Amino acid sequence: MSKHHNHSQTHLGHRARKRFGQNFLNDDGIIEEIVDAINPEPGENLIEIGPGLAALTEPVADRSGHLKVVEIDRDLVERLRTHPFLNQKLDVIEADALKTDFRQFAAEKPVRVFGNLPYNISTPLIFHLLSFADSIEDMHFMLQKEVVDRLAAQPGSKNYGRISVGVQQACEVTPVVYVPPSAFTPPPKVESAVVRLTPYKDSPYPVKDRKQLHSLCLTAFNQRRKTIRNNLKGLIPAEQLESLGIDPSARPETLSVEDYCKLSDWLTEQAE
Repeated sequence: MSKHHNHSQTHLGHRARKRFGQNFLNDDGIIEEIVDAINPEPGENLIEIGPGLAALTEPVADRSGHLKVVEIDRDLVERLRTHPFLNQKLDVIEADALKTDFRQFAAEKPVRVFGNLPYNISTPLIFHLLSFADSIEDMHFMLQKEVVDRLAAQPGSKNYGRISVGVQQACEVTPVVYVPPSAFTPPPKVESAVVRLTPYKDSPYPVKDRKQLHSLCLTAFNQRRKTIRNNLKGLIPAEQLESLGIDPSARPETLSVEDYCKLSDWLTEQAE
């Protein structure tokens, strides 16, 4: 990673740092680890969501030569478009990532998406991107570590829930870099981690309708202490659970991704 223009904070200005990046990622070792995990190559179709103050944007642009960034904040868009090093290497799209159709960027080749996602939009944004999974090669996101733990959780663990099922149905989930609070200025109170999500070409857990699966999981995990029979009451009769090989008295977090796909497909068939 070239050292000569590593510190975006110098170019993007102290006032911007105070206003935008409440916690500015500035540990060069960690930044390098994250960029190594993404492994951007020239000619790839890279899109960064919410570049903020360009802590990852600069080193990724150094390695890839060019990328697109989706940024909602007008002032940051302006800073990136007039940035002395980056303006030649960036295609800056002023837009809300949650409302962006990512298929439009994948006409030539699938996109590789990355970003440091704010806590409040991380789950909705990941689910939004899953609807374009066919157009996406992989995704790398820095998230609160507890979110990464939930994404990667296995059945039976306390972290396993609706986002584990929804994401694991569509993607291979690999935690790749642990990011301690000390990597940021000022240090946040939470730990962070980077996760790699690689959409399956052929999911080991095929499902007829992903939206149906997501809404089923919302209902199934609504009250974790209750049995699956109780949580799905009025939706799927207990004898139907049994005939699908699922114990009606089981807790929702003990069912596998495959179990939820079976239940979802049964619901889809009923609606046909």
